[in-house]
Amino acid sequence: MSSDQDHLKETDTEARFEFKKEQKAAFAAEKGLNEETIRVISEDKDEPEWMLERRLRALKQFQKMPMPTDWPGQPDLSEVDVDEIVPYIRPDVEVRGGVDDWRDLPDDIKDTFDKLGIPEAEKNALSGVGAQYESEVVYQNMQERWEEKGVVFMNMDQAVQEHEDIVKEYFMTKCVPPSDNKFAALHGAIWSGGSFVYVPEDTTVDMPVQAYFRMNSEGMGQFEHTLIVAEKGSEVHYIEGCSAPKYSAFNLHSGGVEVFVGEDAHVQYSTVQNWSKNTYNLNTKRAIVEKGGRMEWISGSMGSKATMLYPASILKGRGASDNHITIAFAGEGQNIDTGAKVYHNAPETKSTIESKSISKDGGRTNYRGLVHIANGAKNSSTSVECDALMFDNESTSDTMPYMEINESTVDVAHEATVGKIGDEDVFYLQSRGLDDDDAKQMIVSGFIEPITEELPIEYAVELNRLVELEMEGSLG
Repeated sequence: MSSDQDHLKETDTEARFEFKKEQKAAFAAEKGLNEETIRVISEDKDEPEWMLERRLRALKQFQKMPMPTDWPGQPDLSEVDVDEIVPYIRPDVEVRGGVDDWRDLPDDIKDTFDKLGIPEAEKNALSGVGAQYESEVVYQNMQERWEEKGVVFMNMDQAVQEHEDIVKEYFMTKCVPPSDNKFAALHGAIWSGGSFVYVPEDTTVDMPVQAYFRMNSEGMGQFEHTLIVAEKGSEVHYIEGCSAPKYSAFNLHSGGVEVFVGEDAHVQYSTVQNWSKNTYNLNTKRAIVEKGGRMEWISGSMGSKATMLYPASILKGRGASDNHITIAFAGEGQNIDTGAKVYHNAPETKSTIESKSISKDGGRTNYRGLVHIANGAKNSSTSVECDALMFDNESTSDTMPYMEINESTVDVAHEATVGKIGDEDVFYLQSRGLDDDDAKQMIVSGFIEPITEELPIEYAVELNRLVELEMEGSLG
């Protein structure tokens, strides 16, 4: 491909993520967080009384808990002021809960997701798509063949109304209670939108379902909630994509994810995030895995000013397993603090964690992980591998693994490497006809291959392109 064609492709990809739309809202809450705001949000959504009560309890929990400040090397959160955040913006869409025909979306919202490639992805690679704009899902659709098998894929606000019993049982009760951390409590108070996925027993959804979350407005917070319930023997792959344009004021993303993996079920949760560099990305994600179940977390974290994200799995049943593959990229002014947590609470459980990080231009990446093997979890095994790649002497990369082993008959392994791109490797590729930039990009592409090979081809290509753009300083 010629250099002109390369430039056009890069410019086109950059434009897909960095464009802005003038805000058109049907309803927007006032800045800040108090009981009145919570009641206004709940009333606007016409929620049942039990959900309002849970929101108010979470608000009290949030107000009591201190901001996390004492973790070694953690991102600076002093700029995060909830009183300066608009917690809820309902976009101007005629049908509450979202339309199921792309053509029915307002032109400005449709254009946003057209540029992000969502309709094309739906046609080519997905069994279902949800699209959230600001605080609410504006589009939700799933192929009829899955609906006929009893698979449910809808936005969370709609699920509260139509599947109240399931949501009431699982929503922030067993997996991510508001007491877990300050931002989980914040999320429980002002959550809005997100996805509800229910897969019946012995049902395999053989094409991924995707939700895409877009923050368009300056100074807003997005707090979507994802709840996945995979019954015994079922299988599903859920893909989450996120983006926001760059503004001068900070934005806050504090989502919540709860996954329930039934006996012998398999859930893969993939994330490709490209937040702007004024966004604080502070999420809580957790799965509970029953006997013989399998959970996979695949995560690519690009963008954001600061990220604190540690997907966790509780291996509850005998023979349950968990796999984490993560890639983080930090450039100038970024602190990307990511990792994984695994709790081996039953015998013969297994976990693997593979973490990759890239830092350049003074950026900071950090792996922060926890593996806990409980007393009685005999014949369990875990393997943790952390690899960091740095471009210069100004960048920083740290590895902070923590292991609590309370059982003697287990197999535990940990390996960590930190290094810079070698001059010899670059020289070799240059001798094969590549210039300096292309040589470094090829090395990085090989470095992140473990995550890209786990994604559908459209997303693997996109992730590689985003990494290339970050390396060139083209985004943000």
